[in-house]
Amino acid sequence: MSGKRQFSIGALLIVVVGAILCGWRPQAVLASEPLDPEDIPKFVAPLVIPPEMPPTGTGQNLTKYRIAVRQFDQQVLPAGYPMTTVWGYGRAGDPLPGPGVSSTFNYPAFTVEARSYQWVQVTWINDLVNESGRTFLPHLLPVDQTLHWANPPGPPDSRADNPMPYLGPVPIVTHLHGAHVPDISDGFPEAWYLPNASNIPFGFYRQGTHYRTVRPAPPGAAVFEYPNTQRATTLWYHDHALGITRLNVYAGMAGFWLLRDAVEDGLNLPGPAPRLGDPPGMSYYEIPLAIQDRSFYEDGSLFYPDTREFFDGYPGPYVPYTPVPPIWNPEFFGNSTVVNGRTWPYLEVEPRLYRFRFLNGCNSRFLILKFDRPLMFHQIGSEGGLLPGAPVVLDQLLMAPAERADCIVDFSGFLPGEQIVLLNLGPDSPFGGLPVPPEELADPETTGLVMQFRVVPYTGQGNPGQIPASLPPIDRLYTQLAPRDLTLNEEMYMPADIPIAAMLGTNAAGPLHWESPITENPRLGDIEVWRLINLTEDAHPIHLHLVQFQVLDRQAFNVRGYQRAQERWLAGEGPRPVVDRFLRSRPSPPNSWETGWKDTVIANPGEVTRIIAHFDLAGLYVWHCHILEHEDNDMMRAYEVVGQMQEE
Repeated sequence: MSGKRQFSIGALLIVVVGAILCGWRPQAVLASEPLDPEDIPKFVAPLVIPPEMPPTGTGQNLTKYRIAVRQFDQQVLPAGYPMTTVWGYGRAGDPLPGPGVSSTFNYPAFTVEARSYQWVQVTWINDLVNESGRTFLPHLLPVDQTLHWANPPGPPDSRADNPMPYLGPVPIVTHLHGAHVPDISDGFPEAWYLPNASNIPFGFYRQGTHYRTVRPAPPGAAVFEYPNTQRATTLWYHDHALGITRLNVYAGMAGFWLLRDAVEDGLNLPGPAPRLGDPPGMSYYEIPLAIQDRSFYEDGSLFYPDTREFFDGYPGPYVPYTPVPPIWNPEFFGNSTVVNGRTWPYLEVEPRLYRFRFLNGCNSRFLILKFDRPLMFHQIGSEGGLLPGAPVVLDQLLMAPAERADCIVDFSGFLPGEQIVLLNLGPDSPFGGLPVPPEELADPETTGLVMQFRVVPYTGQGNPGQIPASLPPIDRLYTQLAPRDLTLNEEMYMPADIPIAAMLGTNAAGPLHWESPITENPRLGDIEVWRLINLTEDAHPIHLHLVQFQVLDRQAFNVRGYQRAQERWLAGEGPRPVVDRFLRSRPSPPNSWETGWKDTVIANPGEVTRIIAHFDLAGLYVWHCHILEHEDNDMMRAYEVVGQMQEE
């Protein structure tokens, strides 16, 4: 989706006046001006490496956690700047961060460490209440009630015509991204729940329409269980509440979940990673890196747009007078890079091998990571674990939101005192494929910078490791079933020629809303090919819950011709389009870094992307675009894996 993305002071004033008239007085807006990212010092704060999350109990093949979400202040900007109020996960009952206080609450969260096939039980607690624990905290960011969202005032999981920002208790539900998990523990968007506050307004719904818990849970919580029946890999957990995911994740609700197994153990990879009981000052050589973009006010608070006008200058009218949401922005690109909860940090590295687990945790931004010195990424894994055959050697990493890349980087060719900067060569706007037009490249003074590596003398600590010469093969999936033809669409408000939603759909039914009847219902045990037909101008990272899939190929597609044919079909004026007739090229194989198991794939504009997946657990799941602004406004659909004896 295209449009202006400059921070407009005029638009800000309109928002403030309108918000005040609505009774909404956000402290950050009234008390502070936007912080210029060029004024923020770069590479002055050390990288924070998230420690391991401590469990609350262990038993025979079962580890238990009680993890809460709370509000606290954190030094995201460099020292000397105000602290930033964020939301984050931590061990329930632990104190909040503060001077001289040891706390597990952090943004991003501490890392959950688990072994494949080791069961983990988590009691996820919505603790977004004040420090007395009695009254709820409103959202840090403006909530658009006109989207199809959780809507605690009711009816739950619906749209409201109220254009004012929502000020009530905040719904959450946690999704373990990439997990092979029964649907009851998947974090279905309508399985949300409110905090156990004493002042929940009368008539509010405290739980979503699909709230479930594996075991009895206290009010304001749910118990989920994870069998971890999959290969060693890099997972991450984040909020997934309907229509509000973009805001909850932006506020800080995300963390790594690392699975390990004997196969990976035998590869002699660089290490160690943080573990419980590590002494202070221990050096780490396996490091997760969550890269995100954020914007700030001068008082340190997070900035996120509170008017649609910020995106493309459209001043209204909005819902209920037109279908244009008053607050929602089709995409958002923060003007500052944040890595592991700090802006533009540095990391001291020795001249040796390091293992980095990269995560693109941005809401909308695609990243193209590249070092400013001759240095390569030896990628050994993607979302579903180790790549097959051998590491892939790359001079840059293309990463869509939610994608992960497990890489080894060799600093042995550098001397102490040398410095290397990790750059971002992606766009400051929606990604439309490679190459990125020069005028769209990230700002080289701000969002084009990620972090700095400072070479220090070799210490001989840890496991030096090696770059594997080979990696285990994977079994390829095959099927005789016909493919599912699925479309990626954009809904426009034609009087203003602006986008108002992103949608998924089918060849037969056209674009569909979240609430439309389920159209994807694979049978339990089936292997299916899904053809993702991108009819929009931008790339979309498509994520399927439950499964890890394989990318088969991509083909150019006649978008305009197909759209005309589908419009005739939906109007009853022509036959259903035959997708194959609109293909315009031979299939292109997946990129070298896409040959393993994945849970998120880039569907380029004007192309058909084919993936194949084995649906081996029955239940209700979702698939969606992982541009969170799209996901929150209809670019998400439920799908159901049905048992063999059930009717389709």
